[in-house]
Amino acid sequence: MVQGQAPGEAHTKAPAGLQPGRVSDEAVREELNRVLSCHEFRSSKRSQDFLRYVVEHTLAGQADILKERTIGIEVFGRSTSYEPSDDATVRVKAGDVRKRLGLYYSEQGAQNPVRIELPAGTYVPEFRLSEKLADAAALQQVAALSAAVAPVPVKPRSLRRLFFLAGAIVIVIAIATMLWMRSRPASTALDQFWSPVLKGTSPVSLCVAFVPVYGLNHDLASAKPATTNDYVLLTDQFVGGGDLIATSRISAMLARMQHLYQLRVGSDVSFQDLRSAPAILVGYSYTRWKEISNQSRFFIDTSREPVGITDNGKLTEWTLPNLPADRRTSEDYAIVSRVFHPDTHAMLVELAGITQYGTDAAADVVTNADLMAEALRGAPPDWRGKNLQLVLHVKVISGTPSSPKVVATHFW
Repeated sequence: MVQGQAPGEAHTKAPAGLQPGRVSDEAVREELNRVLSCHEFRSSKRSQDFLRYVVEHTLAGQADILKERTIGIEVFGRSTSYEPSDDATVRVKAGDVRKRLGLYYSEQGAQNPVRIELPAGTYVPEFRLSEKLADAAALQQVAALSAAVAPVPVKPRSLRRLFFLAGAIVIVIAIATMLWMRSRPASTALDQFWSPVLKGTSPVSLCVAFVPVYGLNHDLASAKPATTNDYVLLTDQFVGGGDLIATSRISAMLARMQHLYQLRVGSDVSFQDLRSAPAILVGYSYTRWKEISNQSRFFIDTSREPVGITDNGKLTEWTLPNLPADRRTSEDYAIVSRVFHPDTHAMLVELAGITQYGTDAAADVVTNADLMAEALRGAPPDWRGKNLQLVLHVKVISGTPSSPKVVATHFW
């Protein structure tokens, strides 16, 4: 695949004929219209607005203004006092647009002459010729150069010139060969996080637990107040809302990565399952699987007040001292762990918040390339081969978790 022109470089109309590395404004806008009308984008006006904004400003040579704060104000209507550190809307939507583009070009748009891409870590799109057009353009240049040098006579006194021209042809052919090859996207922090977990062919176990729910075995019309005997534990029937959303995010990511997985719920998970394949445990802190994690440096301890995260058994400032009984809170803390566990002898990824909001946000981090890159910004260079834990602080706005921030890390 041919690399498009540098992000932010002013576009000009391409001259007649194919030119590797250049895509005309008209071709980009035609492709933008195709993308915005596909079913992946029709269902999301915000995604349409985001993509149209970044593409048009790049075409206008204004890529330098494509910053998170500017997009938040101009596309999503945030106030001028908007601070990206307090609201992850733009980062999350950029990740969503990347996913939609990936789905579109893997199916409906696979044969399109132009591709629009949004590389991880930037809001500046790139425009690329399809592989077939790039190949034709490269061959056209090689043929033109070959035709230009073909009449050169072979004479002893012209050998030096001939060698020079032959070397030039070899260089051009080498460049054309590179253009023929489909370029692979750079490995992102998200790919590197999941690589040791998904490196084999075995299906990964995606495990989610049932949560305890009590039903009222009492006539609500009765004037007699309910007692503890009137409540019945409804076992193995309900999954927490945050756990469900987290599981949905992860299963969608595994499907995009084309990696097999098995969804296991509640008592369907055995210790042997965790020994036989890599596993992802969602919301583990309230289940019997907490025993797997309680020896980790960071751990969610629900046995003491206030509920919070411990550091080597000692309570930290990462607590929820005023957590109400309905567990609706304006903030939460969560832990993301990726370890090769000595007991199971398999890779484990564990995601859990003190409440459902934290679990939801933790899953957002491990499925979003931008959020993962930000979370691992201060990681040691060799973190890819290490066990790790991330402690996240999550603000909850109108019942929705946003802006997960890393407050502590541990690599070993």
